[in-house]
Amino acid sequence: MTFVRDIYDFLDRAAPFASQMEGDNSGLQIGDFTQQVRRCMLCLDITPGVVAQAAQTSCELIVAHHPVMYTPRRQLLSSDPAWLLARHGIAAIASHTPLDRCPGGVNDVLAQTLDLGEVDPSTEMYRLCRLPEPVTAKALAAQVKERLSAAVRYCDAGKIITTVAVCGGNGGGFLEEIAGLADAFVTGEAKHSDFLQAEAMGITLLAAGHFETEAPVIPALAVWLREAFPAVAWHIANEYGAKHA
Repeated sequence: MTFVRDIYDFLDRAAPFASQMEGDNSGLQIGDFTQQVRRCMLCLDITPGVVAQAAQTSCELIVAHHPVMYTPRRQLLSSDPAWLLARHGIAAIASHTPLDRCPGGVNDVLAQTLDLGEVDPSTEMYRLCRLPEPVTAKALAAQVKERLSAAVRYCDAGKIITTVAVCGGNGGGFLEEIAGLADAFVTGEAKHSDFLQAEAMGITLLAAGHFETEAPVIPALAVWLREAFPAVAWHIANEYGAKHA
C-alpha cells in the first residue's frame, strides 16, 4: 500500500521542501500523512476544475506545482479549492520552488524542451545554457515559440547570442544575477520595466508565458512518480493543456 507520507517523502528526497524560498508554502497542505493513495492527480494549479476531476476519478491525492494556499485565510468559502479538497477528502501536496530548483525539475526540463544545448546545473533558480551555434534574438524567439507552442514577447539587445539563461514562471527578478553570465534570458513572465532594464543591460529578454514555461515539468514528474509507485494510478489534470485563442 502507498500512503501520502510515502509520496511526500519521495518528493522531499527529489526536491527537498527545506530548500523552498522565503514566502513559498510547499509541502503537505491538505489532508493526512496516513491517508492511503490508490490514485493521484498531477497539475500546475489546484483549481475547482482540477478538484472536480480528481473527485470524479476517485483520486485521494493531488500533487501540484503551485500551492493551493500561500497566506493565512480569514475565510474559506465553498468555491475555494482548499474547501473543495477537504469536502471530498482529497489530500494536497505542493512542490513549488523546490521543484523549480532541483535537478531534473522545472528549469532543467524547460532547458531540455527548448533544446538549448549544454546545460550548466550549478545555478539554482535558473539554468545557464551554451548554444551549439550562435543565433539572433529573432531566431531564438522563433525557437522558443515553436518548442513551447507559445506567444513570445521579447526585446532584442542587438547582439549575437551564444549563452541563454532559463527560468520557468516569473523570473524577471533574476536579471541582475544573470547580467554578465548570459546573452539572453528566457522566462515565463516579465514586467514592462524588466524589458527596459534588460535592454539597458544588453540582455535579450524573452517572456513565453508562466504556464507554458512550467507545464513541461508535469509529464516529467509523472515519469518519476510512476517509476517510484507503480501500484498508484497517476492522472494528469486536463488543465495541463493550455488554451490559445
